[in-house]
Amino acid sequence: MFDLRRLAKTLVTPFRQYLGRLTVADRHLRGSGLEIGALQDPLRLRPGVQVRYVDIASTEDLRRMHPKKAHRQLVPVDIVDDGERLATVADGSQDFVAANHFLEHCEDPIGTLRNLLRVVRPGGVVYLSVPDKRHIFDRDRPATTLEHLVRDHEHGPAASRAAHYEEVVRLAIKVEGEAAVARKVQELTEQDFRIHFHCWSQTDLLQLLCALQVRPGFPRFDVAEFVANEREMVVVLRRLAEAGGPAFR
Repeated sequence: MFDLRRLAKTLVTPFRQYLGRLTVADRHLRGSGLEIGALQDPLRLRPGVQVRYVDIASTEDLRRMHPKKAHRQLVPVDIVDDGERLATVADGSQDFVAANHFLEHCEDPIGTLRNLLRVVRPGGVVYLSVPDKRHIFDRDRPATTLEHLVRDHEHGPAASRAAHYEEVVRLAIKVEGEAAVARKVQELTEQDFRIHFHCWSQTDLLQLLCALQVRPGFPRFDVAEFVANEREMVVVLRRLAEAGGPAFR
């Protein structure tokens, strides 16, 4: 029997998720800042809020990289930079940085969060939406542990890359058969495909944030907001003034 209620929920959930993002953004995003990886879905910000768009390539190059978006309106890229590093963005120069469904694609989330906090001024915010693994295709993958993230940060993520691809192929894409798994892993590796290298539930992501709050030398921040938003979590980190201490490693 056709389930109209399930169909309605499937159709309504993305809209409710979108509204949830806007509600949090309206509370916290002020002044001028950056949005990373917006492509065709930029955050709609309050009147007067100024935003520049950051991506790994120019708008024209992104169209070539994403042929399925050929008929979509992409945001104009203002800054071509690696969103994980923001090497061209000065320390403390932004009122906010926003990124939706970005952190899970980063090979070094600890380094990425450090850089996002680095470029906002004291009192400024980092706004993130992160998928909750329990509600998407990552549901059968183990949550990324804090120990794993620290290891990738301190020793580099390259050593974990092959295992990440294999885990995604087996547990998210659900490829069966050893030969087929090996072929798919090789294909993703050759494409340098930006899979969900990491995945979290609410508890796992909170553990990471709490650990970073006490990590020596890490930029000081408060968790200003952390909310479940349909199939994702919306997180707002507020940068605090530094109290001194050793440089971040």
